[in-house]
Amino acid sequence: MLTDSRVNSARKKDKPYRLNDGNGLYLNVSRSGTKSWRVRYKFNSKESMIVIGHYPSMSLADARSAALDVRNGIREGRNPNTDKLLKKELSISNYENTLEVVARKWWDTKKSLWSKKHATGVIRSLERDIFPYLGGIPIVELNPQIILKNLQDIEKRGAIETAHRIRQRLDGVFVHAIASGICKDNPASIIGPALLPITKGKQPAIINFDEAVGMINQIDKIPAYPVTKLAMRFLILTAVRSSELRFTRWSEFENLESENPVWRIPKERMKGEKAKKREHLVPLSRQAVDVINLVRQFSCHLEYVFPNYRHSSKAMSENALGYLINRAGYYQRHVPHGFRTLFSTIMNERFPQDRFVIDLALAHINPNQVEGAYNRTTHFDRRKILMQEWADIITRDLMDADELVAVR
Repeated sequence: MLTDSRVNSARKKDKPYRLNDGNGLYLNVSRSGTKSWRVRYKFNSKESMIVIGHYPSMSLADARSAALDVRNGIREGRNPNTDKLLKKELSISNYENTLEVVARKWWDTKKSLWSKKHATGVIRSLERDIFPYLGGIPIVELNPQIILKNLQDIEKRGAIETAHRIRQRLDGVFVHAIASGICKDNPASIIGPALLPITKGKQPAIINFDEAVGMINQIDKIPAYPVTKLAMRFLILTAVRSSELRFTRWSEFENLESENPVWRIPKERMKGEKAKKREHLVPLSRQAVDVINLVRQFSCHLEYVFPNYRHSSKAMSENALGYLINRAGYYQRHVPHGFRTLFSTIMNERFPQDRFVIDLALAHINPNQVEGAYNRTTHFDRRKILMQEWADIITRDLMDADELVAVR
């Protein structure tokens, strides 16, 4: 076999000559001194040769690797020289339309339909798990086996649900490519059953009323940043999603000094498809208004009502409320979202005739499905009554909001 020093020291002679490396690979040295890597092979009982590169731009190690690719192609029934011609004749557009290029075009067409957070999550997942490995490959050359191997690598780190989400996103990319005339097949569409199944579980929540009150009392006793304590109480009183609460701005509150205080959550922060979102009106109980008035002493001069403990110009950390619950001893037994489950369970038990209104309070019913649901005075007035009932029920055996601030 050849060595790097022997390849490097090869000099031109009066006639071209070869330096054999084995397995059909050899270095051809021309009369001018040009060194080219070549592979002799037999295909359909016919002897032939293919040039795979030139030295020194292709090293000995790279030449051996390329020669191995040639031999593997022959085993799969592909003629190396035919392959080479096909690659030359492939249109420039095929090589320009790599998976990453097409995926970014697909994302550009879809992002206006999604929330900013979801759109960012989609492109970041592809940038993290797909583009570094498959992004540079022309999309027409990808097959189910290549994509499945990549998704199985994601599964191996325990991210089974992520693998399924990325498969769905790749499916969308290929649909876009087919519609654009870039490729004809969608290899991502058929590999779903080959992935590990998702075992979904509900988010943990304590829904027994007495046990829930005991938990909240334990949480209230944990020393913590006062804004975090007040945010937890406000979350419980309003039964909103923590993502909707974290980015609350002062301008969203209306009529706090009147009998009809309201929190108007912008549609951008609501869950669901962007095109179907509507702002969500939350009637505020007396206890909820008390919490907001207490928070003023900490953040009335800031953009966010519930600012980050370390960086006051930023919104509260998405993990702040969950950590507080964990510190109280309820790790994997209850999460911030669990207060919505608690609210739904208790209020539906006590007011079964108001199931529809309770769903409206939780923003579970899309207003597009119920004409004028948020504009009907009867619904809003009933929601106002129910939110006050909930506040009275849940806070009956809790410390007052101003006492929370004192627990440091």
